[in-house]
Amino acid sequence: MIEITGVHKSFGKAHVLRGVSLSAKAGTVTVVLGPSGSGKSTLLRCINHLEKVDSGRVRVDGELIGYRQAGNRLHELSERQILRQRAGIGFVFQNFNLFPHLTAVENIAEAPISAQGRPRAQVYERARELLTSVGLGDRADAYPRQLSGGQQQRVAIARALALEPKLILFDEPTSALDPELVGEVLDVLRDLAAGGTTMIVVTHEIGFAREAADTVVFMDEGRIVEQGAPAQVLDHPRHERTRAFLSKVLV
Repeated sequence: MIEITGVHKSFGKAHVLRGVSLSAKAGTVTVVLGPSGSGKSTLLRCINHLEKVDSGRVRVDGELIGYRQAGNRLHELSERQILRQRAGIGFVFQNFNLFPHLTAVENIAEAPISAQGRPRAQVYERARELLTSVGLGDRADAYPRQLSGGQQQRVAIARALALEPKLILFDEPTSALDPELVGEVLDVLRDLAAGGTTMIVVTHEIGFAREAADTVVFMDEGRIVEQGAPAQVLDHPRHERTRAFLSKVLV
C-alpha cells in the first residue's frame, strides 16, 4: 500500500528528512515515534504532497504521489491531479482544522460533495452514519465551538473517513487534548485498526502503539533509527537512542 524510498526534505539549511525509506501493507497500522523535530510530521506531509520531497519517491497503492515519471525525470502533477490523489489519503491534524461556520455533519459532507461530486443526499446520510460510528450521532448539528476537543477530533476523523481513503495519516491526534479526552479518540483509532483501515499514526501514546500497531518506527534527526514489531521496538530496542527515548516516555 505505501512505499517510501530514499526521501530527503530540507527547509533552508535544516535537513529534516535524510533518506527515509518505509513500507507498509494494506490493512496495517504503523506508529511513528520520536522526539520533537525528528521529522515525523514532515514525513506525513510528504506522503500526501503537502510538502514536496527534494529527492526520493512516495507511492501509495502503486501510484507515484505528486509526480509523473518520464524516463529518468520527474514532472510535478497539476494541482487538480494532486487534489485527486489527496482525496484518497485522509489526513487528521493535531488541531482538528474544522470549519467553524459549519456544523459537524456539514464539515464531514463538504469534501465529498465539492471535491468528489457525490450526491448530496447520499453524502449527508453517510456523514450521519460516520458520526454515529465515532459516538457523536446526537451532535450532527452542533458547531465546533459547541464541542469538546475530543469531540472535535472525532468529527475530524469522521471527515477523513468520508472520502473513503485508501490510507489515513494521523499527526499526533491527541496532543492538543486534555488528558481525560485522549481515551475517547484512541478508542476510535483502535476501532479503525480492528476494522482493517490502513493507518500511519504519529503519536507519543505508547500504550496505543503496543496494542494496535503492526509496526513501530522510531525516528531521530530525520532518519529511521529502528523499526519492527511493537514487542521488539518497545520492549527490546536494539539502538541506544531508542532506549534513551523510551526510558523518558514509558511509565
